[in-house]
Amino acid sequence: MEKMPLTDRKYVPTFIFVTSLFMLWGIAISMGDVLNRHFQKVLGVSLAQSGLVQFSIFGAYFVMGIPAGLFMRKYGYKNGVIVGLCLYALGAFLFIPAAGAESFGFFRIALFILACGLATLEAVAHPFTAALGDERKSEQRLNFSQTFNAVGTIIGPILGGVFILGDVLTGDTQADLFSVKMLYSAIGATVFIIAVAFWFTKVPPLQEARNATGTQRSYRDLFQYKHFKWAVVAQFFNVAAQGGTWAFFINYAVKYMPGMLDQHAALYFSLSMGMMLLGRIIGTYLMTFIAPNKLLALFCLGSIAMCLVISQHMGWLSFACLIGLQFTFSIMFPTIFGLGMKNLNDLREKASSFIVMGVVGGAVFPPIMGYVADKTSVATSYLLPIICYFMIFLFAVKFYKPQELER
Repeated sequence: MEKMPLTDRKYVPTFIFVTSLFMLWGIAISMGDVLNRHFQKVLGVSLAQSGLVQFSIFGAYFVMGIPAGLFMRKYGYKNGVIVGLCLYALGAFLFIPAAGAESFGFFRIALFILACGLATLEAVAHPFTAALGDERKSEQRLNFSQTFNAVGTIIGPILGGVFILGDVLTGDTQADLFSVKMLYSAIGATVFIIAVAFWFTKVPPLQEARNATGTQRSYRDLFQYKHFKWAVVAQFFNVAAQGGTWAFFINYAVKYMPGMLDQHAALYFSLSMGMMLLGRIIGTYLMTFIAPNKLLALFCLGSIAMCLVISQHMGWLSFACLIGLQFTFSIMFPTIFGLGMKNLNDLREKASSFIVMGVVGGAVFPPIMGYVADKTSVATSYLLPIICYFMIFLFAVKFYKPQELER
């Protein structure tokens, strides 16, 4: 059998750059959970209110999914990436006036704009990666790139733990928000420099996926595919569970682990992201022997078991399961994405927009978990993601199959 490379040589520089984007939004997403805890302490918001940090971030994915897809189809992948990076940088720079105003609402606006950039990058990067070489290798390229997303989620909590939660609170709101302002200013400057660099990067002509008739198909054609519609639903519940798990990780650690400080909890959060990285590496390897949908189902069952133990707050055992939970849901996002775009060919850019919109689950679920945590306990709130994993399990065992429609 002929061994195909992951990507063609002419695409290697572009592939490296696009893969780095996966890391950039991983950093931003996971730092939102550090901000969640910091705003509770500095701005005096409740657990339920702090869940609105995730609402601002993931809500942007719902708003920007289709506009990003339309922009990408009209102006191309490269311009889509540049717009996404510029929105990312703009949102980061808005942390400066938000800190000056000492306003939780202003911070949420800044996060929303930043996340509009993240949503644009995600909508563009997945089909962009798929187009960088032979289509038969597209799923492997996607899983490879998603591994670097996990690297970003490791870096984010470390940055937040050291530069934000590591500071001793003074009681002076301006002083306590200074580190947030400076860190996001540096992030904004870095992202803007990357956008300028990509402006001067030459992208070779890409592989185009077409249907057999050569005609342009519409959104109506896309929604004939049941497996795609279920992938959107599964992604909604996947990111709902992920967003809720991440939002209250630090709260759980500080509450149930004696002597645990915020900055130490942030480092454990980073360690848990290392488990997600490990899960994606091992999961990608296991897919050589196990069908992706079957592996997805097994990991769902593992996640349900972890949540049951976490909810009982049994000291280190439960906390170890909270860390290990990142391993069991590690493969869910890229696997759902890959299964959802299966056999869609020329419709994959349209499909990418809607699957990215499914990320809005991360906006809906954290405030609900925060409300339950306020009324009962943080541990009890970790029973709620079980509902999400059950829905993903249904997709993995029953609704993942792509049906054969008109090509």
